[in-house]
Amino acid sequence: MFVRGRVQGVGFRWWTRARALELGLAGWARNTADGRVEVVAEGERAAVERLLARLGPDAVAGRPGEVAATSAPLWAAPRGEPGFRER
Repeated sequence: MFVRGRVQGVGFRWWTRARALELGLAGWARNTADGRVEVVAEGERAAVERLLARLGPDAVAGRPGEVAATSAPLWAAPRGEPGFRER
């Protein structure tokens, strides 16, 4: 999933990592050259869906930055990511 808005330089990747770890997910979040954040998450589908909902523009207060939009998630087979990292 890609997250667009004011999401770089505000702690968004760190916040995403913390939420993913709370949900027992593995994967990563990284800044892209065009100002978005790319998020890859692996784990139980319900937990991944909860994370994606928290990343959306209408999600929880207290999240750093400002999300304007998110792309539709692309579902694929897990790769076996170790933990959840900020890239």
